[in-house]
Amino acid sequence: MASRAIPVLLLSLLIGCRAEPAKPVPTGAPPGPERTSGAERGLPAMHVYAHRLDDPTRGQWQRPDEVIDLLDCRPGMTVADVGAGTGYFLGHLSRAVGRTGRVLALDLEQPTIDLLYRRIEEKGLRNVKPLIVPPDDPSLSPRSIDRALLVNTWHHISDRVAYAEKLRQALRRNGLLLIVDFTMESPIGPPVAKRLTRDTVVQELRDAGFVALVLEESLPHQYVVAGRLGRFR
Repeated sequence: MASRAIPVLLLSLLIGCRAEPAKPVPTGAPPGPERTSGAERGLPAMHVYAHRLDDPTRGQWQRPDEVIDLLDCRPGMTVADVGAGTGYFLGHLSRAVGRTGRVLALDLEQPTIDLLYRRIEEKGLRNVKPLIVPPDDPSLSPRSIDRALLVNTWHHISDRVAYAEKLRQALRRNGLLLIVDFTMESPIGPPVAKRLTRDTVVQELRDAGFVALVLEESLPHQYVVAGRLGRFR
């Protein structure tokens, strides 16, 4: 939703982003997305930030179980995790769609994909497939997915309406797109100037042809916006 001519690593952290000096972040928070990449400092960025993205305390504010409930996955569905990063949500998605379902983990470069493959093997996530995609296109076939999830990614995408249109074309009938991003008041996340309001995201999805609304949730630092091809029931 996302998304490094500088070596790109995490779609959920780097789509359309410009490098700025790194800033300290609270334990369990994602590293500030607008920061100097590890590669620019002569380090493999994935390994610099992966441990923060997978910090066990992230669950306290990310609340993955609640997000998956809102995504309304069912056995046999195909779900795209756009900006899969280190694969934080993959285990949750894999269980939600079951053995007959599929999870497509989309990100930008081979180092991230390699990390995802390692996680898949360690966790036995046989229904998950990592895919490299460009920053401006999820590269999904028309009517090929039932659900799309973008967590901490949407504000990085440069042409969000165009990207949303591509996701809309990829969704099947009764498909659902879920965008989880940081509120303007959140103590963690990107600089405030880079954040998007709930209303902005809703309007962008509507401009792309979705029926969109803000969902009720209990996430302390984020909002959830949903887009459907038809009306909400």
